[in-house]
Amino acid sequence: MAAHTLRGLYRPRRALGVLAARCSQWATAGTEYRSAHSLDKLYPPRRDGDTASAPEEPQPAALDIPMARLTVSYSRSSGPGGQNVNKVNTKAEVRFHLASADWIPEATRQKMASMHRNKINRAGELIVSSEESRYQMRNLAICLEKIQTMVTEATEKPKVVSKETTQKLIERVEKMNRERLRQKKIHSNIKQSRKADFD
Repeated sequence: MAAHTLRGLYRPRRALGVLAARCSQWATAGTEYRSAHSLDKLYPPRRDGDTASAPEEPQPAALDIPMARLTVSYSRSSGPGGQNVNKVNTKAEVRFHLASADWIPEATRQKMASMHRNKINRAGELIVSSEESRYQMRNLAICLEKIQTMVTEATEKPKVVSKETTQKLIERVEKMNRERLRQKKIHSNIKQSRKADFD
């Protein structure tokens, strides 16, 4: 009985010893377990060689949206939330007068007016709404993010297409049209051959 008890106590110690040996092997080999959400994977360290070989493009400055210039309102939402949507004003709506928004460059405002004309009312207010979430503040944050995206898209310059790319696109369209006409002619011949000859 005593020998059986001692044997049972020996097994966990032996398992712990094996586990410690494996951990030491992983540590020496540099292959220890790291979560997918660890800091070194989310924010990898910058290497000196990477900066020299591939210089980073300058990122545009973040837009500072003045909350005092926005009109924010909340209403009942038709989104997820069950009975909560019938009791709490979770839908967020943000509007501002686009023509007088001096915190946006003039050229960007003109482009936004042409790109999002269906979101501008008769008073010249750009209206952005969100009911994706059941939380009021989260919907407000989504509206602000939409405004940021609109400004960023209007600020981006259109890409200049080279002559070679334009020529390739034209040749591709012409080839597709020739193939379409060829298939149409084949289909027409098949239909003509099905007609009965009564002569």
